[in-house]
Amino acid sequence: MRLWHEDLISKLPYQQLLGQHRECCALRGNGWKKKHATVNYVFQHPFYKLYQYHKKVMEEMKLRGYQPDNIWMNPLYRGKQCASLQSIQEFSQTYPIYPEHNQHYKLECLNNLKEKGIVIK
Repeated sequence: MRLWHEDLISKLPYQQLLGQHRECCALRGNGWKKKHATVNYVFQHPFYKLYQYHKKVMEEMKLRGYQPDNIWMNPLYRGKQCASLQSIQEFSQTYPIYPEHNQHYKLECLNNLKEKGIVIK
């Protein structure tokens, strides 16, 4: 599990973009607060931050002609296997959404993609 640096979302190949959507869905659902070394930092932030990140992924998908289920645009929705949230505290958009997505993390993501044979400039 990994959330790619948000600067890379628009540059991700289809497979990684779709995978990112699936990761966000899993994290918003039953994966919320389930420890995983690569994404533990997400749980130190409000749930709404994950929604903001996921929304960015879905907007990129739509720009490319893909049709993610619009139900995920609801920040309270957590998937078919989870009860929706009753309310959520909204936070203004920050850049980066997650402070952990700094330049060092971006390079780490680029190197990870390069190991998969994906070079992003």
